[in-house]
Amino acid sequence: MRQIKWICFLLFFPVSNVFAQSTGKTMKAKPVIIFSSDKAINTNTTSTVGKGKMDFKVTHNFGDIAGKAGGIKNFFGLDNTTDVRIGFEVGLMPNLDAILARSKGAGLQQREVELGMKYRFLTQTENVSTHPLSMALYLNSVIATNAASTFPNQDNSYKNFGDRITSVVELIISKKIGKISLQMNPSLLLRNYSISYDQKNFFTLGGAIRFPIVSNRLNLLVDYVHPFRQRAVKDSFSINENIHFYDPLGVGFEIITGGHVFRLNFTNATEIIENRFIPRTITNWGKGQFRWGFTISRRFTIWR
Repeated sequence: MRQIKWICFLLFFPVSNVFAQSTGKTMKAKPVIIFSSDKAINTNTTSTVGKGKMDFKVTHNFGDIAGKAGGIKNFFGLDNTTDVRIGFEVGLMPNLDAILARSKGAGLQQREVELGMKYRFLTQTENVSTHPLSMALYLNSVIATNAASTFPNQDNSYKNFGDRITSVVELIISKKIGKISLQMNPSLLLRNYSISYDQKNFFTLGGAIRFPIVSNRLNLLVDYVHPFRQRAVKDSFSINENIHFYDPLGVGFEIITGGHVFRLNFTNATEIIENRFIPRTITNWGKGQFRWGFTISRRFTIWR
């Protein structure tokens, strides 16, 4: 946890002075809506819910569309459920959200409880000279609550409670240029436990883009994440388990209605939360190992 405190300080300090000096200007300038939801496909965005509001979200990933596990025999993956996440995001302040979620999980770490927060400390405004981009800090901790394995050197060979915890620290930088939204997501995954030939911590670099197709009601979304994994780790998994890792790539369509945001997703990431798809994406678009998924989001006002 000491590592997380230092990372938060290093990420926040350089921009805190800028934010403090320009708060007055931000209040007068109209903010730009870069993304309509807290996530693109797999990656987080700089969007927040807003003070006194709650976003209820259900994300569902099915099985492989094609490849050995897909095809008509499994109705192109719709017969299988790989992961489900049910989450609540509450706006405590205009740019500060608290997150509580539960994920099914698709690997050996399952029944995951997620606690997190997102703080947007810079907001792009229509007056570009005021703030030309948006920046947010995302933090979470995930606890796997499934039973510990009786076999050693497994993902769920927990020896104590701390082994069940993983955390993500993510800096999100986004900008809207014309009608196109762009984003970059450098992040750090911290794990208290990993199997003997895996690495505990990962630095990753991700990005996302959104194109409008029909007005602002139908948008195309694409995101990508590259985990910086050590070559020795890749070789060990290949030799010991015949496992090969791939970068998570998501493509989807976003439909915005009066009170809902609906996304139809396609991704090779089996699991939904960063704490799992960063170290454990082993399915490949080129082999048909990508899946349908959807996200339904409904926003409520809790207090005014």
